[in-house]
Amino acid sequence: MNVQILTAIPGETAAYQLEKQLREAIIQLELLPGTRLSEQEIATRYGVSRQPVREALIALAKSNLVEIRPNRGTVVVRISVQQMLEARFVREAVETAVARRACESFDSWVLQRIKTNLEQQERAVAKGDHIAFADLDQQFHQMIAKGAGCTLAWSAIADMKAHTDRVCNLTLKYPDTRADLLTQHRAILDAIIARDADKAERIMREHLQSILGDLSTVESEFPDLFEQS
Repeated sequence: MNVQILTAIPGETAAYQLEKQLREAIIQLELLPGTRLSEQEIATRYGVSRQPVREALIALAKSNLVEIRPNRGTVVVRISVQQMLEARFVREAVETAVARRACESFDSWVLQRIKTNLEQQERAVAKGDHIAFADLDQQFHQMIAKGAGCTLAWSAIADMKAHTDRVCNLTLKYPDTRADLLTQHRAILDAIIARDADKAERIMREHLQSILGDLSTVESEFPDLFEQS
């Protein structure tokens, strides 16, 4: 096991840092659904005591990313289609409202950052780099909320978004999916710049609904990652 000593960050506890590290590993599918997590192994890997590990796992359990089973250990939960559909429903309600707000007023500095982000997305698509694209995709949506003055809205959906992100990291491996999402991102920004609230809301809704468009294909290809009904 490779030891990864945590770096002290002002204002962040070891438990919070561990939660972030493990959350990212789960979303990126480095820790696959069904993986058993050992408190001692995690503590050894990150050079900490078991207490912050326990706190991190409890936080992840509250987000329904892991399940703590008394006397049986902790496991990464399998992907639930129902939970993903519910998460998308809430995200759609929030982000379409944010898109409308963005058409009323939008921070010019954030606008320039989004344009740079789209250029980086284009390069990631050209290179076939789905990992970089996934990160840029998240930044794009987060910056839309920031530019519209709705940062709390993004915070409200961050936890539930983690459930759909696991499937997104599978579907983003398909080149056509990345190209389509980039086209939709550009259309969303164009509508915001034009202050066309109806169009921005419509495209954002279509965009979010398309995110799980390859769900059935992915579920058939990776059945072991999904919760069986």
